[in-house]
Amino acid sequence: MDGSIDGSIVLFGPPGAGKGTQAGRIVKLTGKPAVSTGDILRAAVVAGTDLGMSAKGFMDVGELVPDEVIIGLIAERLEADDAVRGVLFDGYPRTIAQAESLENVAKVSNVISIEVPDDEIVERIVGRRMDPETGDIYHIKFKPASNKIQSRLIQRKDDNESTVRNRLAAYHVQTAPLADWYDERGLLSRVDGTRSIADVGNDIASKLST
Repeated sequence: MDGSIDGSIVLFGPPGAGKGTQAGRIVKLTGKPAVSTGDILRAAVVAGTDLGMSAKGFMDVGELVPDEVIIGLIAERLEADDAVRGVLFDGYPRTIAQAESLENVAKVSNVISIEVPDDEIVERIVGRRMDPETGDIYHIKFKPASNKIQSRLIQRKDDNESTVRNRLAAYHVQTAPLADWYDERGLLSRVDGTRSIADVGNDIASKLST
């Protein structure tokens, strides 16, 4: 495909849906750089730009960076040579207000929503275990560790059912209206994220090529 699609791509899905993996595949497929607001914020702060310093002022006091500052940073990022044919927005926008603001600075041509039932997300995340010595991630069902290291594996603090379900509830409140908003504009493609990584990736590639 090699970046032949003009316009940016928006990718969203619940925590644990495999967005990070699929984002990497989309970047390779299209040649578009992945853009996350976290990366943009950190780069602007390090560079000491006016918008970066403005964002830092909010972050230093524990406040959310306003949407207008984020959009300004995105507009600056889109001026880079590698963004001339669009970028992949990973996890942004999260609200209709952000999507409306994004329309003013970026042409969005495709929106991909990776969809996985809540119960499966809970199973994926709650079953994760980490090796504190190596940082490697395992899963009690999908990627079990060897007997040799099982005893030292730990469950991360946030990988419990209560926390995961709260995160999912917040995600649905924010994202359901956003998905409908993009659907009304004929931009949304829903992808079944319960399948294998390869099958999900192939489905996304097919939707981006139509």
